[in-house]
Formats: sequence, structure tokens, C-alpha cells
Amino acid sequence: MDAWVVWLIVAMALGIAELLSLTLYLALVSAAAIVAMLVAALGLGAAFQFVAFAVSAVLLIVFVRPLAQHALRKVPVMRSGTAALVGREALVLSEVSRHTGRVRIGGEEWTARPYDSSLVIPAGATVDVFAIEGATALVHPQEEPWAN
Repeated sequence: MDAWVVWLIVAMALGIAELLSLTLYLALVSAAAIVAMLVAALGLGAAFQFVAFAVSAVLLIVFVRPLAQHALRKVPVMRSGTAALVGREALVLSEVSRHTGRVRIGGEEWTARPYDSSLVIPAGATVDVFAIEGATALVHPQEEPWAN
């Protein structure tokens, strides 16, 4: 049996074992076995294969595992309430100026004023919600698409 086939079998066995343990160690060692398989497929000797396996296993465990663990433990950011409205698109219902204005965000009507207080945004315009202050949405008109 060719050496690369043996390394492939080892990698698959370690991958299956990882599915049962879920520690990430065996997955990384399985990846190291794939590196050794590639070295064997190049026709290099057993010593090169074992060195490639050992070095790649150590490097993967030392450098990749902490990064993967950090990414897995990171709590996804879930915005709720008024924070979920920031970044959404809104429709101007009545002219938005420094002192007055109404917009529809989703299905709700909000009082609004422009983020840049010097702007006046006409009714019917599409705007982006930049911030929410109390019960007032701070909005900015969407950029015009490139003219043809």
C-alpha cells in the first residue's frame, strides 16, 4: 500500500474521532496527516513525512487552535430595540428638517430630523437611519447611484 494512502486513512480516522470528541485537537492532527500525505504523494521518504506531520501538527495546535477557540467562544452581537433600527432604510413621509419630519422605518412611523442639521429632506425620499435619540430617528439621504 502506498504511503499516501496510509496517511489518508490516518487523516480520515482522526477526522471521525474528532467528530466524537469535538476538541479541535484531532481535527488539527488530521490536517497534519493530510500534509504528510501530500509529502508522501510527492515521493519523499518516510523521514520527511514524519517531520512534516510533526511540524505541521505542532504549528497547527500552537497557532490555529487558540484562534479557532476564540472564534467559537465569541458571542454573536444581537441588536434589539432601537439599536436594531440603526442602519436600516426608511421612507420620508413628511419633509424632514431641523425641527420637523416623519419617516417610516419598517412598519412604524418615527419622528425624524436630519443627521446633518443643515439638510432638508423632501417627502418620498429614501434615507438611512444613522442613530436613534429618544423617539427621534436621525436620518441621512441615500447617495445617488452613479449617473450613466
